[in-house]
Amino acid sequence: MARFIVVPQWQGSSSSRAMRLIDGALAIAGDLPRAATTILDVPAEAGEDLGSGVRRFSSLTRIADLVSRAVADGDGPAVVVGGDCGVALPALAALDTSDIAVLWLDAHADLQAPATSPSGAFHGMVVRALLGEAPTGLALDPPLPADRVLLAGTREFDPEEEAFAPASGITLLGAEAFESPEAVAEAVVATGAARVYLHVDLDVLDPGVIGGVSHPVPFGASVDQVVATIRAVRARLPLAGATLTEFSPAAPESAVDDLGTILRIIGALA
Repeated sequence: MARFIVVPQWQGSSSSRAMRLIDGALAIAGDLPRAATTILDVPAEAGEDLGSGVRRFSSLTRIADLVSRAVADGDGPAVVVGGDCGVALPALAALDTSDIAVLWLDAHADLQAPATSPSGAFHGMVVRALLGEAPTGLALDPPLPADRVLLAGTREFDPEEEAFAPASGITLLGAEAFESPEAVAEAVVATGAARVYLHVDLDVLDPGVIGGVSHPVPFGASVDQVVATIRAVRARLPLAGATLTEFSPAAPESAVDDLGTILRIIGALA
C-alpha cells in the first residue's frame, strides 16, 4: 500500500492566499486512506529569513527536517502532499538520489535563486535548490546532476530563469510535452537513472481544469494528459517517491470542486 505524508506548509509561497495551502492539504488528507496517511504538525509561525535571502527560512528549515524524517521513517516510496512546492526538497533529501531522475511537472520553472528572486519565496527556487544552489539547510546535498532533472509542462519563465535554464543542463520538455506521454517517459529513461521521482504542481493543469491554484497559467495540460504521462513514466522506471503540491482553494468549502481531479492524479502516483 502507498503511504502518504501530508505537509500543510505555506511558508514557501509567494501567494496572497498562501494560508489556503493549509486548507488544501487538509482537504486532500480527508480523502486519503487514514491508516496509510501521516499529517505533519507544521509550525504556524512565518519565521525569519536569517540573512539567507529566503523568506521564512527559519520555519522552512524546521519543516524540512520533519518531512525528511517522516519520509525516511517508513518502507517504500512516499507520496508527499503539500503545501507549497518546497516540500519536495526535504522529501528528496531523505532518499539516496544517486540513481534518481526528477520529473518536475509545473507551469513555472522554479529556477530562481535568493539573489535573483523578486519575492524571496522558496517555492520559486526549489529546482535550483535540487542542483545545490540554495542556502545550507535548503540545498540538496549532494546535489542532483542537472542532466537528471526534467521540466515538463513549464510555460512561464521569469527573465532570470530564461537566462539560466538553457545553459543549466536541465531537460526542458515544454508545455507540449503531454501530447506524447511515451516521449516524456523515454526522456526520463535517457537520463540513465534507475528510478524516478515525480513532482506535480497542480498549476501544470490548465486553469479550466482546476480552480484551486494561486498562480494559474493558461494553456496547461488536461488531467487525462497528466495521468497518462505519470503512468507512462512509471511503466518504465520504479517510483522513488512523489509530491503533489500547491492546492489552495479560494475557500475551504470550495475544495470539493477540485478533489476529483486531484485524486485521479494521486491515484496515478500511488
